Amino acid sequence: MSKVYGEMFMSDMKVRKWCRNFDAGRTDVHNASGQGRQPVSTDDLVQRVDQAIRGNRRFTISGLSDLSPEISRSVLYTIVSERLEYRKLCARWVPKMLSDHHKTQRMGAALTFLQRYHHDGDEFLDKIVTGDETWVHYETEETKEQSKQWMHSHFPSRKPVKFKRTFSTKKCMATVFWVRKGVLLVEFMPRGTTITATSYSKTLQRLRREIQNKRRGMLSSGIVLHHDNARPHTTVATTILLQRFGWEVFDHPPYSPDLAPSDFHLFAHMKRWLGGQIFTTDNELQISVQNWLKTQAAASYDEGIGKLVPRSDKCMNRNGDYVEK
Repeated sequence: MSKVYGEMFMSDMKVRKWCRNFDAGRTDVHNASGQGRQPVSTDDLVQRVDQAIRGNRRFTISGLSDLSPEISRSVLYTIVSERLEYRKLCARWVPKMLSDHHKTQRMGAALTFLQRYHHDGDEFLDKIVTGDETWVHYETEETKEQSKQWMHSHFPSRKPVKFKRTFSTKKCMATVFWVRKGVLLVEFMPRGTTITATSYSKTLQRLRREIQNKRRGMLSSGIVLHHDNARPHTTVATTILLQRFGWEVFDHPPYSPDLAPSDFHLFAHMKRWLGGQIFTTDNELQISVQNWLKTQAAASYDEGIGKLVPRSDKCMNRNGDYVEK
């Protein structure tokens, strides 16, 4: 080629580029007047890429490049991200693969809640008493966010490191009941015991006394108890006791921590606070947890109860599927 065309002959890279252009549908070697270069990503190519993605949602640009070696990776990436507007997302963990029946139950509970809120407004939220149990560990691993450090940009190689370690398996079961204005009752289950209908009934009796002492007038205005459907919460003995109290029990669908304020709000914040801390005794752990709960602003508890409204709405809009935020 150099003998025929001289020193200005076309390079190998340029020849390959023109071949790709012609394979993509180009028929003219001249640029149209005032239009610049012709696009490589033709409608036919975009459609082929779209079909390849729909066939395998876990595709990679390298995989697409193997299927269409005549198209550069940069062009493929532009087609995927700009022309087709795809973006790659990581799968998120959910508590359970919900069946249609579970989704129907979740939508029913969400609809009932929204109808009640639409009718009574904030007065309905003022009546809600919610609670749940959770494990608190002697040692809780810090989150990625908590491990972040400020580092100077001139020393990028000095990235902080974390070492794998074995955490203590010691833990306590904490039971917390709360309302929009703060915590009502905090209890810790003694070691070697489990929550039964009898023990839960005693907890509810203590909860009633705490409401009477800490929230005057709340019992007379009416209580709406919001707890999950764990077996001790739904036994005949527990049901009879709540009927004797005259409390309304709000229906909570199964496998729905995203609709339980203790799970998606209070305990989530508490676990982040516990991250990186180490306790040596039950008493030390329990006092620290109780102090943390007491020091939380009333606005935080109010926010947790209030989130039930948008979460219920999102549950309806998602046809009963899990609500992430």
